Amino acid sequence: MSLYRDEAVVLRAQKLGEADRIVTLLTRHHGKVRAVGKGVRRTSSRFGSRLEPFMLIDVQLYTGRSLDVVTQVETLGSFAQVIGRDYGLYTAGAAMLETADRLVEAEHEPSVQQFVLLASALRSLAGREHAAGLVLDAYLLRALAVAGWAPSFIDCARCGAEGPHRSFAVGSGGAVCSACRPPGAASPAPETLVLLAALLSGTWEVADTSDERHRREGNGLVAAFLQFHLERGLRSLRMVERV
Repeated sequence: MSLYRDEAVVLRAQKLGEADRIVTLLTRHHGKVRAVGKGVRRTSSRFGSRLEPFMLIDVQLYTGRSLDVVTQVETLGSFAQVIGRDYGLYTAGAAMLETADRLVEAEHEPSVQQFVLLASALRSLAGREHAAGLVLDAYLLRALAVAGWAPSFIDCARCGAEGPHRSFAVGSGGAVCSACRPPGAASPAPETLVLLAALLSGTWEVADTSDERHRREGNGLVAAFLQFHLERGLRSLRMVERV
């Protein structure tokens, strides 16, 4: 039996048999891990409530044949209860978890940056440090950047011409100059591109003072950019758009 220990965010949980649960974890050092929590659905379980989506945990597992097995769990960040009580927080958080699950495809391949991004975003969301929509869009932009799809919001994404530019083309990688502008490119307000650049860089003093209409326009651009690179939309993101 090979034991290992790691920090993890619980991405998904599903029932298995009468009392067990299969959990999908994004860990700091072991990437994505699917594991069985035996007996965790019983009321007598010592750590069943810690293996819920949105929880940040310190977990010990041993390597199984097809699924690893959870043996110990300690809570590092109890975000599930706070996020689960608020519809806006819940839908934003669900979109984060689904995005992380999709971006980190291979199991047991380290993805430290994705783990740190997700854990930090959930902590910010649960702490209501910023508007839920802003936290979500900041997370999505940074997660895509870590995955190799960093958008440009200032200089031209195609030729590198210095910006700012007035057009945004999802398939071209972001802002584009007039010479590179493809048919059908969007023409967002300059303030919207400033907001998105602030979210990508973590300049919260700019993001927090942004106008609601620019947040809505930016949300649409982020969703389109995400869908283009994931090649299909997120089910949970559609719920966020109704808030």
